[in-house]
Amino acid sequence: MNTTSKIKRMVFVATGIIWIAATAHSYAQTARTIKLEEAIEMSLKNSKQLKLSQTNVDMAGLNIRQIKENQLPSLSVSGSYLRVNTPNIDLKIKQSGNDSTGSSGGTPAVHQAMYGMASASLPLFSGFRFKYGLESAHYLEQAAKLDVENDRDAVIQNTVAAYSNLYKAKKSVDLVSENLLRERQRVEEFTNREKNGMLARNDLMKAKLQESNIELALLNAENDLKVTTINMNLILGMPENTTLLADSASFITLKEEGNAGEWEQTALTHRKDIAANGVRQKAADTDIKVVKADFYPSVALTAGYVALNIPGVAMIPNAVNAGIGLKYDIGALWKSGAKMAQARTKVYQLKTNEEILMDRIHLEVNTAYYNYVLSKKRIDVYAKAVDQADENYRITKNKYDNSLVTTTELLDADVAQVQSRINYETAKADAIVAYKKLEQTAGVIN
Repeated sequence: MNTTSKIKRMVFVATGIIWIAATAHSYAQTARTIKLEEAIEMSLKNSKQLKLSQTNVDMAGLNIRQIKENQLPSLSVSGSYLRVNTPNIDLKIKQSGNDSTGSSGGTPAVHQAMYGMASASLPLFSGFRFKYGLESAHYLEQAAKLDVENDRDAVIQNTVAAYSNLYKAKKSVDLVSENLLRERQRVEEFTNREKNGMLARNDLMKAKLQESNIELALLNAENDLKVTTINMNLILGMPENTTLLADSASFITLKEEGNAGEWEQTALTHRKDIAANGVRQKAADTDIKVVKADFYPSVALTAGYVALNIPGVAMIPNAVNAGIGLKYDIGALWKSGAKMAQARTKVYQLKTNEEILMDRIHLEVNTAYYNYVLSKKRIDVYAKAVDQADENYRITKNKYDNSLVTTTELLDADVAQVQSRINYETAKADAIVAYKKLEQTAGVIN
């Protein structure tokens, strides 16, 4: 290689290094580095799914409030003004001529009537319907809160997966960019050698084709990074154009896998869906008692007031009544059969659902456990692959410099080296996601 070629190569390398440094510096200035814990906190705060789930808790609380309000006194007021015509009355029984006062008998002329009524009622006993209905409503409110906790775990897991994708996408861009710089250096070197007659033009075309392939790979990697960044911003509730960087120090930390049986026992005591199903069973058992309340009488304290005015006939300004009312629906003895069967079927459904849930948890925990074990083993394998690929490229490069291998073999070794590094970084991120999935299936992702 002549002196001019060496100078051109040095200038090209220096320019590439300056371009990468300037790009990295600009990216670092505008990008926001976010830790995994911070991302989880922001996603929980801005999750639309959690806000929707919270409305179920609010609805359950309003149901409790409605039951309590039904025990408050009820008061109703009504009134009417009636206009009455003068009907033709043909009495078949003749009236006596005169009364003791000497006046002639007759029907008084009534043209209008007015009345007002007020009534109040206070339930005293409703067959334990209020007691058990309120108890069931409280159980359902607890179940709704547990559902929110279960959804919260799912939001955390989704955030971890999105964070992992962000990490992998940025690593891919960095590694492919680094490889593209090396390919451009190689093309520059091969171009000079081809001009000096030291290299076949076919080998130069192979190097340029490799450069084009790497450029396409970089475009795909940058596109993936844009998409994962948008997804992450949506999860965190941040502006779409915010540039994010994953903090590897807070992310790539592997933990021991422990024992599958221990994880399963942890799931049985910490899973929110199991707890919610158990609480709903208590509510269903209480609903049976609510149905049985139809077999009891209802007792209420009642009071009323009536004011009546029929001009020319009667005026009653203060008719007041008060007492205790008793109501017993005898028809409930043969009309409550379907309601009782529905309540008992609900209990059976929830017990059967618990059995299904146990089987699903057993499968989920074991699947997540062995996936994490596999992911850790893959890290070890890919770490060896990186060392092997580096050594293979070094050996192949030495052989190529001594004309012992072809250009194709050199380029293949270069691709294998880059791919091994990408696989290694991907495996580390996937292992973190796998561990978080194991924590989620055990109900301890917090």
